[in-house]
Amino acid sequence: MTVFGTLPSPYPLIRYLPAVFGEDPFAVRFTAAFDDVLATMVNPIDCVHAYVDPLLAPEPFVDWLASWLGVVLDESWPLSARRAVIAEAVDLFRMRGTMAGLRRHLSVVVAGEVSIVESGGVSVSVRPRPDPPTDVEHWVRVQVRPRYPDAVSEAAVEAVIRAAKPVHVVHSLEVIP
Repeated sequence: MTVFGTLPSPYPLIRYLPAVFGEDPFAVRFTAAFDDVLATMVNPIDCVHAYVDPLLAPEPFVDWLASWLGVVLDESWPLSARRAVIAEAVDLFRMRGTMAGLRRHLSVVVAGEVSIVESGGVSVSVRPRPDPPTDVEHWVRVQVRPRYPDAVSEAAVEAVIRAAKPVHVVHSLEVIP
């Protein structure tokens, strides 16, 4: 059995043979064997739009879609959260590095309350610097109160924060059960 299960062929080969073969039980059984093999290839091609839609794709394809978009998912997340992150990947990448982006990314991953407090403000320099500023400290404190505490791992939330916040910003996380 394949990932797709037992699939009927949408295009039985017996229909493409002369009608006289359709009356022969051996010819019908013989072509049905090929139909079983071809169905596992034809049906996914016919439904390719569903395989690239994160909300419709079969579970084995969800991680594959994430790899296409460069999204790192945690296996501990529920399937609905993984699908939501992939569906919102473009917008999340567009807002990456901002507090609004961090808030949205966390709200997609954590089903529950997300509270973010930040130091506010940015530093400005009249000369370009290759390194983050060291004369000003930027920080962000994140409190998460998941509706389903067992469905959220602290390490996964940490990874989301590290990926979504600016690199020079120090962060702390508190998960409230």
